Amino acid sequence: MYELKSETKIDRNFSKTDDLSEIFMFKNEKNKIWIVSIFSIAMAYLESVVIFYLRRMYFPSGFGFPLKKFLGPHILPIEMVREFSTIIMLVCVGYLASSSFKNRFAYFLLAFATWDIFYYIWLRILLKWPSSFQTNDLLFLIPWPWVGPILAPLIASLTMILLSLDLLNSEKNLCRIEWFFFFFGSGLMVYTFLIDYGKLLLFKKKFNSFLAISSKPELQKIILNYKPGYYNWPLFIVSEIILLVGIYHFHQRSHEKKFF
Repeated sequence: MYELKSETKIDRNFSKTDDLSEIFMFKNEKNKIWIVSIFSIAMAYLESVVIFYLRRMYFPSGFGFPLKKFLGPHILPIEMVREFSTIIMLVCVGYLASSSFKNRFAYFLLAFATWDIFYYIWLRILLKWPSSFQTNDLLFLIPWPWVGPILAPLIASLTMILLSLDLLNSEKNLCRIEWFFFFFGSGLMVYTFLIDYGKLLLFKKKFNSFLAISSKPELQKIILNYKPGYYNWPLFIVSEIILLVGIYHFHQRSHEKKFF
């Protein structure tokens, strides 16, 4: 009887220790989420200030398409390196926030999405822009200009935050089918942003020359005078559904419920 009581006490002590460690780990992750989010908000402000100056210089009457002289031969390489450096900074934040690949990936998504959302919030405060969620924006420049209404990247960012928090709230890793959902859905979504200038460059057979725009005045003229038209919302919605199915699959599996 004494041995049984002793074992019961030990088991209870272990369970209490496990509970305390889980609480500590949860609080630790919660603190990291706040720190990463605050960093991303501050970084978004710096990014929006850069855009504030660029638009005052190149678009004093307000930003819009065509891009005029904004992607000139001296500006384009600098802007591409700046954007690449931004991604490197966000990757480093995710890397430093955790020691596991899953959580590093989650913190990168959280940092990227928070930065993207607050980038537009700060632009709205500083420039009173955008005027609506349907306003087209130049989203990225690598490998060529990404274009779309700002509502699209905002929805994508909210989806990334949802996935990142779900990953951080689970000890399980993503399985193959979930990676498939995320890669396929993300690929379709990126396609909707790239297709405008992509079709233009491929149709003109100028894709290989994009990085050498300074020596290709014909290509420069095409890009600077092009005005994006229809955005493929149906395909974007399909890509968003695929991503949400992947998130739902992971959420159900991480809570040990059957899905398919």
